[in-house]
Amino acid sequence: MKQQYPYLSPLTATGATIAPLIDHTLLKADTRHSQILQLCTEARHYGFAAVCVLPIHLTLAVRSLADSPVKAATVIGFPLGAVTSKSKALEAEEAVKAGARELDMVMAISALKDKDYTYVQGDIRAVVRAAEGKTVKVILETALLTKTEKVSACQIALEAGAHFVKTSTGLVGGATKADVRLMRRVVGERMGVKASGGMRTCQDALTMIQAGASRLGTSAGVAMVTEKI
Repeated sequence: MKQQYPYLSPLTATGATIAPLIDHTLLKADTRHSQILQLCTEARHYGFAAVCVLPIHLTLAVRSLADSPVKAATVIGFPLGAVTSKSKALEAEEAVKAGARELDMVMAISALKDKDYTYVQGDIRAVVRAAEGKTVKVILETALLTKTEKVSACQIALEAGAHFVKTSTGLVGGATKADVRLMRRVVGERMGVKASGGMRTCQDALTMIQAGASRLGTSAGVAMVTEKI
């Protein structure tokens, strides 16, 4: 059955309607347990889609989100996407066992730029298989790609069985309206499109939603949903 990723109309958007699209994210190397607990408390309070944390913090996030509709998410092959497919698959397998419901994997960027599309697709498929039906989002790192490469990456992710394509890790550039629009045009309604990186305000969120984003990755989710629209 084809999965649908409906758009939220910017004309009817409010903090409450934006909140279910937000992945409340904290991926800094010096993150403390107290910050993860706060992140989860905020996500529960505002009704965010997910909390996205580094693998080392995943178990704590899963415990903190128990009996909550907020999903625990983590990253795979982060931040460069340059580990082997076997390593990514093992990371995904461990994350699922730990309770992750969503996995944001970094694509094999260098392989894509070398036009080794067979490797890129196999790399994504390895994570999709290890995820055992959990949602897989493929981070393209769009700031490093040409327009042609972005199109190829979206097509490969779709063919590999991933559920979302995602703009960025947030460490190299960030989401742009043009990139989100392009990604949505390539995947249509067959996949979700996640805008991530550089969004700080409610207007930023509305811009990405208007361009076609069905999920927003940000560390500024609380500010977005409490800001006057």
